[in-house]
Amino acid sequence: MTLLQRLSAGDDPEKLAQVLRDDGAAIVENVLDAAALTRLKSEIMPYVEATELGRDDFTGRKTTRTGALVARSQACRDLVMDDLILGGANAFLKPFCERIQLHLTQVIRIQPGQVKQPLHRDRLAWGGFLQDSIEPQFNTIWAVTDFTQENGATRVVPGSNKWEAGRKANPDEVQYAEMKAGSVLIYSGSVIHSGGANNADHDRMGLNITYALGWLRQEENQYLSCPPQVAKDFDPALRDLLGYCMGSYALGYYTPPTGPGEGPEVVPPEFLFSGKVTDWSDGDDLYESVSRRSSETV
Repeated sequence: MTLLQRLSAGDDPEKLAQVLRDDGAAIVENVLDAAALTRLKSEIMPYVEATELGRDDFTGRKTTRTGALVARSQACRDLVMDDLILGGANAFLKPFCERIQLHLTQVIRIQPGQVKQPLHRDRLAWGGFLQDSIEPQFNTIWAVTDFTQENGATRVVPGSNKWEAGRKANPDEVQYAEMKAGSVLIYSGSVIHSGGANNADHDRMGLNITYALGWLRQEENQYLSCPPQVAKDFDPALRDLLGYCMGSYALGYYTPPTGPGEGPEVVPPEFLFSGKVTDWSDGDDLYESVSRRSSETV
């Protein structure tokens, strides 16, 4: 049985990526200190407390899921851009794409009495249409409270990222991502996992931030959760992660809805914020790179 590895906040991003390639999951311990956690909770709790309970067994009838976190919280924006985690996401996903993107931001609060969630793979958000050799996601759950087996720590099956389709996990293969608040569970889109049952007398709360390949549809539509009038004030690197950039040579352009002859006909998303077409200067090189890889896989 593959054991859930524990890494340090001082580890190299490539090490995170390699553990996910090998095992599909790991815990990075003590990434956030007490002050950072206090700030995070002060920003997100008003939204969490106003969120309704789930409406089915999968989302959790005693679980709340609060999104749009990039628009709502500076602390969450900082976590999205964390050097270690974002570096690991890039190292893990870049073999399959030109750019990665933010796929989901969600606070998951499992309340007392919630039963365990069905085991699943997150890559099934795209159905069964992606070939197994492509890893679409780099997922994180930041522990906002301590995670214990009693209060609903995430259940995970290390090594299941390499299993054949249809194989079920035996009870003794399921492990619990028990960790202190401020630690982070990282896991791939192919590893089997689920929320645990909360048999305690207090909430278990985690912050789910997920990155995905830039050519896939996002689970949380960032253009609507964080529209241009909000995103305009963000760091350009964060806007790129939200999807306000070209996903590849010909993915993501738009035509401004102006009158005849009043504006450019084809521009990259960055035009929204600068009014200038400046980001296609490397288009020929990018096109050649994509074409070369395509010919190599024919």
